[in-house]
Amino acid sequence: MQSIINTEQAQAWNGYEGEHWARNQDRWDAVNAGFNTPLLDAASVGAHDRVLDVGCGAGQTTRLAARRAYSGHALGLDLSAPMLAGARRAARQEGLDNVSFTQGDAQIHPFAPASYDVAISRYGVLFFADPVAGFGNIARALRPGGRAAFVCGAHPEANEWLQAFAALADLLPLGGFGAPGGPGMFSLADADRTCDVLSAAGFTGVEASRVETYGTWGRDAADAAAFLLDSGPGRHLTSQVTPETRTEAHARLTETLRPHETDGTLRLRSVALLVTGVKGPTPSPGGGEAAFQGRGELRG
Repeated sequence: MQSIINTEQAQAWNGYEGEHWARNQDRWDAVNAGFNTPLLDAASVGAHDRVLDVGCGAGQTTRLAARRAYSGHALGLDLSAPMLAGARRAARQEGLDNVSFTQGDAQIHPFAPASYDVAISRYGVLFFADPVAGFGNIARALRPGGRAAFVCGAHPEANEWLQAFAALADLLPLGGFGAPGGPGMFSLADADRTCDVLSAAGFTGVEASRVETYGTWGRDAADAAAFLLDSGPGRHLTSQVTPETRTEAHARLTETLRPHETDGTLRLRSVALLVTGVKGPTPSPGGGEAAFQGRGELRG
């Protein structure tokens, strides 16, 4: 792997966080699959396109893009070796020969200039140490007029998984967990600021719209509660309390989620921003922002 600058993220996604996602990728895809069609439609992925999938995780969106770009190619880039191993395995199983995966840090990865027609990401652009620099590097990888579409966590008050976590405020040290603009999933939740970041990075015609979907989080409330608390952020929170409190948190989260059980599954609403833009003139040198550092919440 090339040099990295987002070292904390690299450690997380090559440690427990990445291993958990790799073990449970089918479940995470079931959570987030509703964003796939809006994302790829917004990016207007065509038959001959060269597609870059940033923060591709286990590569579901990369493989879907490769199917649309059947005479082109799709590259998935991610920091996580465990998740990329799953991505490559799935591509082989699906018989896709126009897709590849590379381990690297999108903020500084040495893309060949103007080598892609489209850049996409489903929750994979949330963790740059310097967002302007990160999106600027993606912009340089696009040809003039190249298109970009990214799904970013937003409207935390409308995300039902986060509402459920709020019921544990007296048990777990939630602090600013899920706060817009903070580290992790909601770092780009402010639509105006996010559009400004992409504009400063070299994109034009930047727009952000609300998109929501219902995802499957488990078989039932107890299963979904265990899954949430075993995820990276859940494990981080529960590691700070006693075993007895962890047991109580699981029991309460299960009861909080119970009303969402339907026909043998537990489904929750997720709400995000769908951000689009076009590669514009090369931005003038200078300025970035050292922000949004921290561990991830949801992605992939």
